[in-house]
Amino acid sequence: MWFTVGLVLVFALFIRLYSSLWLKPRATRIKLSNQGIKGPKPAFLLGNVAEMRRFQSKLPKSELKQGQVSHDWASKSLFPFFSLWSQKYGNTFVFSLGNIQVLYVSDHELVKEINQNTSLDLGKPKYLQKERGPLLGQGILTSNGQLWAYQRKIMTPELYKEKIKGMCELMVESVAWLVEEWGTKIQAEGGAADIRIDEDLRSFSGDVISKACFGSCYAGGREIFLRLRALQHQIASKALLMGFPGLKYLPIKSNREIWRLEKEIFQLIMKLAEDRKKEQHERDLLQIIIEGAKSSDLSSEAMAKFIVDNCKNVYLAGHETTAMSAGWTLLLLANHPEWQARVRDEILQVTEGRNPDFDMLHKMKLLTMVIQEALRLYPTVIFMSREALEDINVGNIQVPKGVNIWIPVVNLQRDTTVWGADANEFNPERFANGVNNSCKVPQLYLPFGAGPRICPGINLAMTEIKILLCILLTKFSFSVSPNYRHSPVFKLVLEPENGINVIMKKL
Repeated sequence: MWFTVGLVLVFALFIRLYSSLWLKPRATRIKLSNQGIKGPKPAFLLGNVAEMRRFQSKLPKSELKQGQVSHDWASKSLFPFFSLWSQKYGNTFVFSLGNIQVLYVSDHELVKEINQNTSLDLGKPKYLQKERGPLLGQGILTSNGQLWAYQRKIMTPELYKEKIKGMCELMVESVAWLVEEWGTKIQAEGGAADIRIDEDLRSFSGDVISKACFGSCYAGGREIFLRLRALQHQIASKALLMGFPGLKYLPIKSNREIWRLEKEIFQLIMKLAEDRKKEQHERDLLQIIIEGAKSSDLSSEAMAKFIVDNCKNVYLAGHETTAMSAGWTLLLLANHPEWQARVRDEILQVTEGRNPDFDMLHKMKLLTMVIQEALRLYPTVIFMSREALEDINVGNIQVPKGVNIWIPVVNLQRDTTVWGADANEFNPERFANGVNNSCKVPQLYLPFGAGPRICPGINLAMTEIKILLCILLTKFSFSVSPNYRHSPVFKLVLEPENGINVIMKKL
């Protein structure tokens, strides 16, 4: 009898797995195929992952010499299989990551419609919570439905312009130690130094987000930042394996490291929250998150997760992406001394030797144009992703429930049919009359996303980058180091594989 029961249970499990791993994905692909949407044939369990990894392994080494910078790299060295599949199947096709079906959309009209869609049935992909849960959890960046609406309601007001205006002085203070640090290195090297700037920019951005949103200095949040970055790299190394069933539960070395880091980050953030309860403090983002958790109907365990997940989201989004955007912008200015000189002159004219404030920043048109162009060429988030949480119509496509939608930001922002023949060149003049007049389809400019899920920290990030550049460009001159190797890579954000090295001189 027990043997029969066991046999029935094993058979039932087999049927369930076969259905979820093959029958349902196949049925979804048939629904899309019947609408004319094709794609590469998937393999059982892995989908198209093996094919994608083969493409990556055969990538030619960069032909750029040290010190050279070329922006024509996205389609060649960053996921080249998407370019090949686009040529074969069109600008909208389907591929598989394990049993996850992904609709790749680069059709301009479809992208515009997705960006304007306000339905809660089109939300953030569930894999962000499942596969990247240790890093992102169910915070404001990954949650859906009423939980997301509640998080956005309580957190977004803390990132409005009026709030950011009061943070400018903190940002100026955070740049001061960077100026001193680099100045000391330059003096020690006799007037010019080859400095790797990306790690220092992470420290600067970490200091800003710690002071502005969490009421502490960078030293206080350093352990959290270091562990989040280590966790980010661990999860990024497995990015192409998401959707592979059961992988995240196996006690392999990388998973054990992820579990360790996740536990330590949870403990550090909860200590931060517990310490806050013991003292009177002004209302900052941490306080808002804690009060938001208390005002909810969540259990004590769920309240702790609410606090930790949203703190992780703010730390990651407000720290890593802003630091990388600032780094790419400085690299571009180092590679284009004529623009560096023009922006420096504008800053000196507006500030008249004073520290920059919020009102001054709005008068710096050239600086804004340069940052916008840097974000076009080097968007830190290279895909905008959504998931059909229910069956939903997008344009003339009926998207089945569970299908993920990926919009290739990095490719759309380099599309020559939209941006012109110089789409792979650094040309801030294209933004001289604002984003809406920068190209044929301005809705395809997506460095901060678009629609209801647009990054709520856009004002904080832009203000932070502007203040940083205002001060640095009046203290130092920058040129690309002959030791710099240009190799942008995707590790959940777009970052320099070998760091960013520049030659720096005091002015």
